[in-house]
Amino acid sequence: MFSVVVPVYNSELSLNELFGGIQKVFEERKKKYEVIFVDDGSRDNSWAVLQELKKNFPSEITAVRLSKNFGQHNATLCGFNFAKGEKIITIDDDLQVLPEEIGKLIDRQKETGADLVYGYYGHEKHHSRIRNMGSRLTKKTSTLVHNNTPDDGSSTRLIDSELMKKILQHQENFIYIDEILLWYTDAIELVRVEHRKRKYKQSGYSFTKLVKLAGNVVMYYSTIPLKFLVYGGFIVSLIFSLIGMFFIFKKLFFNVPLGYTSLIVTILFSTGIILFSLGVIGEYLSRIYQIQNKKPSYSIRKVL
Repeated sequence: MFSVVVPVYNSELSLNELFGGIQKVFEERKKKYEVIFVDDGSRDNSWAVLQELKKNFPSEITAVRLSKNFGQHNATLCGFNFAKGEKIITIDDDLQVLPEEIGKLIDRQKETGADLVYGYYGHEKHHSRIRNMGSRLTKKTSTLVHNNTPDDGSSTRLIDSELMKKILQHQENFIYIDEILLWYTDAIELVRVEHRKRKYKQSGYSFTKLVKLAGNVVMYYSTIPLKFLVYGGFIVSLIFSLIGMFFIFKKLFFNVPLGYTSLIVTILFSTGIILFSLGVIGEYLSRIYQIQNKKPSYSIRKVL
C-alpha cells in the first residue's frame, strides 16, 4: 500500500482536484492507497473541504487538523505518524506538481530499489526571480550541511517505510525533513517532474521566509558558524599578529611613531569580531534552550 502525505495551507480551491488526481493514479495502477491531509492552520475553508472529502471517501482519507500553523515540514512529519503504507509519498497542495507525476517516482523506485526518490524541476520558472533566489539559497545551504544533498530535489518525494520509521524518532521543535532523510541514507534517486504555473494561490514561502529557513537549517543541523569562528578567528589573529610585529619592527629600528589611528582601528576591529562571535554563540545557546524545552513539533486539534 502507498501512503500520500499532503501538508495543507489555504488550499480550499485545489484539494478536490488534487485528491481526484491521486485517486486516478492509484486506481489505474490497481494499487491500494491512502491520503493523509494535514491542515497546517489554514485560514480559509480548507478544513471544511477536507471534512467533505473524508465524508465521501472515509476509507481512503485521513484528515488531521493542527492547532495552528507549524510549517510545512512539521505538518509533513505529523502526516508520517498516520501513514500505514510500505511507501510514503509527499506532494504539495498547490498542484504545481500534478498527481500524475507520482507515477514517475514509483517507477524509479521500483527500478532502482532506492530508499528515497526525489522529483526535481530543473528550473522553477513559475516563481519570481526573488522567490527562486530564496529557494536556491535554501537548497545550497542544505548542500553545505550534507555533501550528498541533491540540491535539485523538491518536496515531491517517495520514501521507503523503513527510512520513515527512523525519521519519526526525531521530535525537535524545528524540523527540516530533507536533512533528517539525508542523514540516514545515500541511496537516493532523482526523476524529473513537470513544474506548472500556480493555478489557485500564491506561495506560502516568501523570500524572507526562505532565508529564515536556510538560517535555521544551518543553525540546527550544522556547526558551520562555529567552524567559521574557529578558523576565522585564527586567521584574523594571525593577520593582526603580523601587523603588530610590523609596527614593532618599525618602532624599534626606525623610531616611527605608532599613533592613535592604528590603535583605534585595531581595537574596533577586534571588538567587532568578539561581538560577532558572541552573537553566533548566543544563537546556538537559544537553539539548545529550545531543544531542552522539548516543545513538540506540532499540536493536533482534530483527526477525522
